[in-house]
Amino acid sequence: MILHSSLSPNNMTQNIINLIKKDILLEWRQRYAINGILLHVVSSVFVVFLSIKILNPPTWNALFWLILLFTSVSAVAKSFIAESKGRQLYYYGIASAQAIILSKTIFNIFLMVVISLMCLAVYVTLLGNPIQNLSLYIIAMLLGCIGFAATFTILSSIASKAGNSNLLMPVLSFPIIIPMLLVLIKASKKAMDGLDVSVIWPDLFVLLAIDIIVIALAYILFPFLWKD
Repeated sequence: MILHSSLSPNNMTQNIINLIKKDILLEWRQRYAINGILLHVVSSVFVVFLSIKILNPPTWNALFWLILLFTSVSAVAKSFIAESKGRQLYYYGIASAQAIILSKTIFNIFLMVVISLMCLAVYVTLLGNPIQNLSLYIIAMLLGCIGFAATFTILSSIASKAGNSNLLMPVLSFPIIIPMLLVLIKASKKAMDGLDVSVIWPDLFVLLAIDIIVIALAYILFPFLWKD
């Protein structure tokens, strides 16, 4: 895979754009991967539909986030694990570490947003829509997508440096992702109940702060990992 010739370490913005284009092109060429993820979403929701016809709002919300969480692991874990050593060495020579981690994170955020919107659409179609404030629920979902994508991207880079990376990824991720998941469930439940916006905003600000911290840490720490 040869990137555009204008890709140079001195132009981070162009680096990021070209690397994202590369990821989109590879994902399009290997559509079986994204199709498998979408099939996983639909089949998981359908199993819930067959098992439990009627869900109360708290259970509806918790199951939605569990499905999205496990789907995000499958979708984002391959960010670095699927990259060959030769390709990683090629990236090392043409782009900065910061450009690589930011491009992977942005691409995975976009991928997670698409998957989460589809998951929500299928979920609502089969299991009904108990959400009273859909706009705030979607905002919480988007903040969750950013957090999942950023967290699993940097953890994928760590796991790719070790043996048994596919096994290591879930082990590393869940202790870190649980606090974010608890805040997400809390914020989205408030949106489902149609509570006043002033009650939900503190949780959304916490989610935004977590997202910013994770992305900032990835930006700072990834160059040291990348040089290893």
